[in-house]
Amino acid sequence: MDSVRGYPLLVVIDPDARSTDGEAVRIAKDVLCAGAGAKICLPEGPEEFARMLARRGQRRPVVIGDDRALLRVVGLLHKERELAGVPLSMVPVGPPAAVALSRTLGIPTDTVAAARAVLDGGERPMDLLTDDSDGIVLGSLRIPGGSEAAGAGRGVSVPQQSSAVAAADPADALAARGGPVGPVNGHHPWWKPYARTARTALSLLGAPAAGRWAAPRSGDGGRPGARRTRVPGQRLRIEADGVLLADLDRPVRGVSVVPGGRPGTGSGGELAEVIVHWPGGARPVRTRARAVTVSGADFHYRADALVGGPVRTRTWTVQPGAWRLQLPRG
Repeated sequence: MDSVRGYPLLVVIDPDARSTDGEAVRIAKDVLCAGAGAKICLPEGPEEFARMLARRGQRRPVVIGDDRALLRVVGLLHKERELAGVPLSMVPVGPPAAVALSRTLGIPTDTVAAARAVLDGGERPMDLLTDDSDGIVLGSLRIPGGSEAAGAGRGVSVPQQSSAVAAADPADALAARGGPVGPVNGHHPWWKPYARTARTALSLLGAPAAGRWAAPRSGDGGRPGARRTRVPGQRLRIEADGVLLADLDRPVRGVSVVPGGRPGTGSGGELAEVIVHWPGGARPVRTRARAVTVSGADFHYRADALVGGPVRTRTWTVQPGAWRLQLPRG
């Protein structure tokens, strides 16, 4: 379908979007209602969000919100095995870090441009990754997935994801909005100073050869006693379509997997781009593969805005053209 003008829409406005930028929400709603018959839904929580989506009928869903809202819709449709048959549209609303995935996928971050793309754009098939716990990755997968990988994003709750998947630093989001940094959903953030110290100590005991000390940062001027950072490294076995890229005898600094090769380019020949980075600046290993398996001591990973783990093995597989997204034409 090249345009949805004249077709009924189900416009689901995420509650965070309403509280973050009510003016942008109003503009998006006005543009969409002027171009198509739209039913406006204002869910107050994930359960109501899921119920409204399930009752969409023949209406095409349009999400107004941040990356968490998009992931929630994709996760719900994936759970019901309806993702391939339901084209999705998105109007990003939120601070830049909260809509980074939407921008990467090619969705305009300008409110008016995004709303017009919903009405006049075209459907584009998009690849994604699925893992052996029924989790999904739309934009990129990165290992490791601790606080250093999650700090730039905000968490999201996707129903029926693996219990090992947790929201990425939700208290960081609270702090960014000026809220209290305390228990999140009844639990204390793991990255509190004492917990971070314990986690660091355990990781050093469990992996004594996991990395090397880096030179002092340029801002330290190389003075004695200046703070130094540790070049991260983790012993992982990484296989791409059965070909061994890294083994446990050599630490890796990080791994990235992007469905379709490059984010925002849609279907990419049924392969993902896989990059293995080494400590110390050695040349990374690059390849393309349909399936990637990572195994080793307990590790975390970041799938879009979610942090998963710890797990000891996980396989991600490319699903080409598994979902459709309305994007600007051309």
